[in-house]
Amino acid sequence: MPTIVTLPGDGIGPEVLASALDVLAAVADDLSFEEHPFGGASIDAHGAPLTDETLAACKRADAVLLAAVGGPQWDSTDASAPRPEQGLLALRKGLGLYANLRPVRPFSALLDASPLRREIIEGTDMLVVRELTGGIYFGAKERTAERASDLCEYTVPEIERITRTAFEAARSRVTSVDKMNVLETSRLWREVVTRVHSEEFPNVELEHQLVDSAAMKLVVAPRHFDVILTENMFGDILSDEAAMLTGSLGMLPSASLGGEGAGVFEPVHGSAPDIAGTGKANPLAMILSAALMLRHGFGREDAASALESAVDKALERGLRTGDLGGDATTAEATTAVLKEIT
Repeated sequence: MPTIVTLPGDGIGPEVLASALDVLAAVADDLSFEEHPFGGASIDAHGAPLTDETLAACKRADAVLLAAVGGPQWDSTDASAPRPEQGLLALRKGLGLYANLRPVRPFSALLDASPLRREIIEGTDMLVVRELTGGIYFGAKERTAERASDLCEYTVPEIERITRTAFEAARSRVTSVDKMNVLETSRLWREVVTRVHSEEFPNVELEHQLVDSAAMKLVVAPRHFDVILTENMFGDILSDEAAMLTGSLGMLPSASLGGEGAGVFEPVHGSAPDIAGTGKANPLAMILSAALMLRHGFGREDAASALESAVDKALERGLRTGDLGGDATTAEATTAVLKEIT
């Protein structure tokens, strides 16, 4: 029986995770679950956002479902204070998860919920492939009273492996995003991506774009993109921008893969502390993240498609949570999806 470690985390995390588990049970009744504290909840209970015990459990598991972390009570400019987000970085590093996959496909029922015109976003179907364990987020950091610095660093093997992930996922084109006109790491990035493309994937089109140009093109011509390949910080920013094509961050799932062990599957949205405990959270991104877990973690394509189709149908029938302009509660959204599972 596959074992899944669940990390409810903070804010709306426990609420949306509970919804996803209810829906998962309808398409896969042979899964076992093991819950552990994570993020701010773990800081409060154990003084650290990711304990050795939780990391060990994740390493033993077949997959990890993570809901949300963070909140204003843990915000601090004190470099020595533990932060919930540090748990995310440590979890990715500990599991060797170097590839973050974020599919972006606006739902037909929500085309008018996007801030962009329907004719611009209709037909968009892209995948953002973000390098997850290198770059400025993991580089050496220094802080004094007068200055601060963050080192951005990449190695050739790190770039090679994420490049292969992107090309293996592409249907026709990979757009590699960098800032090679300014950054030395980006010059190396472009050189390595170009070489891997020519040696291993010559039948897939490759184009290079500077990150500022790519950010503009995402809102002007999102249908242009098939797979966007980029480094850690650029990918963090661009994938959140791309998420708004769907009308809400509450609709975007993600999968973090690459290690020999468990992958981590989580919604892109944050912990939304302002609505935590009110029953207003949108659980759909968490449910769609569970679908990615079924597909990428267990190879259960039929069950994954059943979840995604149920979300599609529920939206077509008028399901709208607050972030989508409606008033459906978390429980009502869960029930609406369950009704569409056949």
